[in-house]
Amino acid sequence: MQLDNLHIDFIADIKHQIKTAQYKALQNVNKEQILLYWNIGKTILERQQQYGWGKSIVEILSAELQKEFVGIFGFSARNLWYMRNLYEQYKSSTLILQPLVAEIPWTHNIIIIEKCKDEHERFYYINLTKQHCWSKTQLTNAIEAQTYQRTLINQTNFSQTLPASDANEAKMLVKDEYLFDFLNLTEPHTEAQLEQAILTNIRNFLIELGGDFAFLGNQYPLKIEGKTFEFDLLLYHRQLQCLVAIELKTDEFQPEFAGKMNFYLTALNRLVKKEHELPSIGIIICKSKKRTVVEFALQDVNKPIGVATYNLVEQLPVNIQQFFPTSAEFAERVESITKYIQEKSK
Repeated sequence: MQLDNLHIDFIADIKHQIKTAQYKALQNVNKEQILLYWNIGKTILERQQQYGWGKSIVEILSAELQKEFVGIFGFSARNLWYMRNLYEQYKSSTLILQPLVAEIPWTHNIIIIEKCKDEHERFYYINLTKQHCWSKTQLTNAIEAQTYQRTLINQTNFSQTLPASDANEAKMLVKDEYLFDFLNLTEPHTEAQLEQAILTNIRNFLIELGGDFAFLGNQYPLKIEGKTFEFDLLLYHRQLQCLVAIELKTDEFQPEFAGKMNFYLTALNRLVKKEHELPSIGIIICKSKKRTVVEFALQDVNKPIGVATYNLVEQLPVNIQQFFPTSAEFAERVESITKYIQEKSK
């Protein structure tokens, strides 16, 4: 029997229902498992403190549990120590880490505990893992690429140009520097070569941007009074529900880049944006930038724009520490992002 479009849609709908149910079932199993591990870790720590037991009690417990629950994995001494450590690290957290750990797989929790020592950083990666369904490899790569730090020091004017309810989430879209090591480009290269390499590796490009982006086109045309203006890439962000224009530059940021992007965003909002969508956002990705020049260039621009750099190799910018905010500014940005995620998680 040959399937027509109605049959195909019908079967696709049933498959979607099954997959959704399976995912929800796995989520429930994961939450119960993490809750069990949390309580085991709590009991181990409390009994050690109450009776003065040493490390050997964990070895003894592991051996007894594996004899009792034959064929059930997860009760090795190493994993029991992870349970104890999870509880010990998060029990006094000022953030809502305890319920959040149940939202991601156990192995992801272990990676975050081992690689992240600051609770705000842990909070950040738990939420991104939950939001984007990151694999272990994606999570590890994000941590090693210092995504958290690069997001905190990004340069945008979103606070001045977007509603407060949307500004924080928009800020999390823009890193200070993107790693394009998957492009296989060498120096020197042209903007056309950079764009073509991105198009060839569009999936990896969207992953590096942070997820939830959809690709809409390149050299996107805007026709105004008989003249056509084109910018490099047009994306759509599903969570924010807004168009995202991207301009690629293989040289240092110049103030006029911001003015041109402001023009593109005005045109997008009037000619392309739909009524239910948020104002369009622009991201200028350059080879390099001087932070004070970027700050001045964005100060009086009335459209939401972020400016980032890109690197073709996995390394931090030279002397990156000098570009970090002061302790007070850093704490304020962390608190702002954390508060937003907490409110969104309620």
